[in-house]
Amino acid sequence: MKAHRIISWVVFFSIAFALVEASVVVYLRALYYPEGFALPLKVISGFHVGVELSRESATIIMLAAVGILAGRTRWERVSYFLIAFGVWDIFYYVWLKVFLNWPASLFDWDILFLIPLPWIGPVIAPVLVSLCMIFGGWTVIRLERRGIRFHPTRPVWMLTTLGSLSILFSFMYDLGATLRSLPPRPYPYALLWLGIVCYVGALYRIYSLGSSKKA
Repeated sequence: MKAHRIISWVVFFSIAFALVEASVVVYLRALYYPEGFALPLKVISGFHVGVELSRESATIIMLAAVGILAGRTRWERVSYFLIAFGVWDIFYYVWLKVFLNWPASLFDWDILFLIPLPWIGPVIAPVLVSLCMIFGGWTVIRLERRGIRFHPTRPVWMLTTLGSLSILFSFMYDLGATLRSLPPRPYPYALLWLGIVCYVGALYRIYSLGSSKKA
């Protein structure tokens, strides 16, 4: 099957899966935030925490399975996973907007993930990261389908590692807000932008690889 058809099916799956994910959150918010979602976080029962951790783990497994089934090589599989994750994450917010008319803006705060610690941040942060994931996955698939085997160079590894650590720290540094239900401190946008700049730099290096091989 041609790459564009595979990507189309991966995107269709991710959009549908995002609807499933958003519908679960609709029920959770009706249970714990009937007046509307806002920080500080409310304490939820230990049983529900366990269920949520299981659901998030299953989500990653399902998205990874899509990448494994769609790709032919190791890096194609990783790339399809990145595309699936990015589309799923963006459309999760699209469906919440449809169902709840939330978020009101991309700067509204959300609880993003629970593993290994709760992540919080403005909606714009995961959306920007997801766009980088989608473009990065598409770029690598494009290289592989042209017969160019992708091998990440040291600068690519360094940029993606630094970018990921910077963004993850911005999500998890405020332990008072995430673990003790305190009002959150201002979000460190500088760490987000540092991470995004690192990702863009890595994407440029990957895209340049295709251009140099073509030349």
